[in-house]
Amino acid sequence: MEYLLQVKVAALFGLLLLTLLFGFIPARVKWFRDTNGTETHRTVLSLISCFAGGVFLAACLLDIIPDYLSDISEELVEQNVQTNFPLPEFIMAAGFFMVLVLEKFVLNCHNVTRHADESAPLLHEQANAHPNSNLDPESSGHHVHVDFQAHSPFRSFMLFLSLSLHSVFEGLAIGLQSSDSKVVEICIAILVHKSIIVFSLSVKLVQSAVRPLWVALYICVFAVMSPLGIAIGIGVIEAQLKAGAVIQDVLEGLAAGTFVYITFLEILPHELNSPGKPLLKVLFILLGFSVMAALTFLG
Repeated sequence: MEYLLQVKVAALFGLLLLTLLFGFIPARVKWFRDTNGTETHRTVLSLISCFAGGVFLAACLLDIIPDYLSDISEELVEQNVQTNFPLPEFIMAAGFFMVLVLEKFVLNCHNVTRHADESAPLLHEQANAHPNSNLDPESSGHHVHVDFQAHSPFRSFMLFLSLSLHSVFEGLAIGLQSSDSKVVEICIAILVHKSIIVFSLSVKLVQSAVRPLWVALYICVFAVMSPLGIAIGIGVIEAQLKAGAVIQDVLEGLAAGTFVYITFLEILPHELNSPGKPLLKVLFILLGFSVMAALTFLG
């Protein structure tokens, strides 16, 4: 096995193990899963979630979108495609509206099912109603959110899906390199970047109504995505085949649009609409953004 291939295989396993390690910290540590803690505990969890929101905002604006626009612009030039229509932005908007329409369809089906269940006797339903039911936001003693669909399992899944698709492309960038020094350089950057991302993703999944088994499955699948991209890149190089660049760019654009939707319509509104310490929350969002911005600058 040549040295370059050995470096790529080492990068594959390094990414896999480190992603699993950082992903399972929030998923397995009880402190992150405790929903009945003290006010201080809830505040700390909220600030960690705000930090994660800043991380995702930076990942969206400084990583995913610029990478996608750069890749598809190069491909359009290579394919000699000339148009005045903003095609890259349109593909990204298609990803945005795809998630919007799909989510509203899923929520509508859920509401229809719930209304069908309400044919049961009213007194029986009231007796078994949860005290923090979304039907009566004032009945909850604390932690009332304006967005009652925030952190829904569907949105958590879409967040996971868009990040996973982007991770495949990150791994592909490693697998397609022809220089071992470049492989190590890109791998180190992705290791640091992805460790923070998977930790933030795990925090979001834990705070959602997602079962622990599904959280573990999400983290495991997400951890496999970058190594899968590396493996695909190695296969393309070894077989001396041309990658389906156009398909890759379209998928990357859809993933970017998905990430825009999740970041600006789910993560940030949920944190900023939560009561208590708004300035401190903004500070932690800025902190998360600044950490990722610094990593991008140094990378």
